[in-house]
Amino acid sequence: MPPATRLLMLLGILALLATTHPATAAIPANVGTPEAGTSKMETAIIGTLVLISIISIALIIERGLALRRNKVIPPELIAAQRHYLSPEDLPSLRALCDRYPSAHGRLLACAIDHRHLPRQEITETLQTRARHEINLMERGLVVLEVTTGIAPLMGLVGTIFGLIVLFKGMSGAGGDDTALFATGISIALRATLMGLVIAIPSLTAWSGYNRKVEALAVELENLSDEFLRTQHAAQKQYAEYPA
Repeated sequence: MPPATRLLMLLGILALLATTHPATAAIPANVGTPEAGTSKMETAIIGTLVLISIISIALIIERGLALRRNKVIPPELIAAQRHYLSPEDLPSLRALCDRYPSAHGRLLACAIDHRHLPRQEITETLQTRARHEINLMERGLVVLEVTTGIAPLMGLVGTIFGLIVLFKGMSGAGGDDTALFATGISIALRATLMGLVIAIPSLTAWSGYNRKVEALAVELENLSDEFLRTQHAAQKQYAEYPA
């Protein structure tokens, strides 16, 4: 199981435990009273928002670490690619690809392993591999996109429920049920605030990471094309002037 998945599972368990903590309930859950149902519903709404926020934060951190440029395109591989130009240097470059596992390293290794094929076939193979690498870089971004939509909706659910509790308190005996009145306002405000606090960073991270993936994909494409052109020229020169 990937470390990121284990982290998300652990955070999810902690969030569920947090939602069942007595401090999360605004009103003591007395069985058989309206306040008990209100407290449980409030705990469910706030707990769901807390769980969503923890998953969102975990993904933002995990993708931020995974999409670092030095991790996707190690500088050592760029320098080696531009230094090892002759066909005799390819085994050394292939060993460096294994030493620095990354998207760039896997693309270079793919090109080296298929160097016996015509250039057009190598290009098609690299394109297929590049799509796979881009898919790996985009992993988890869809969850941030979904979180951006779900969090405000969950906040809206909490707001509506809070208004229901509020009006129930206003229509109570003598219109003086201050406990339900205060609870309704609390649920509405907290749910709305939490929904927005979760959605804004998620939307910002999702947009920024998408742009970063696009930029990295363009750079990987340029480096792969540079490698193919360099090796093609080196093989042509080697064929004309063998050592």
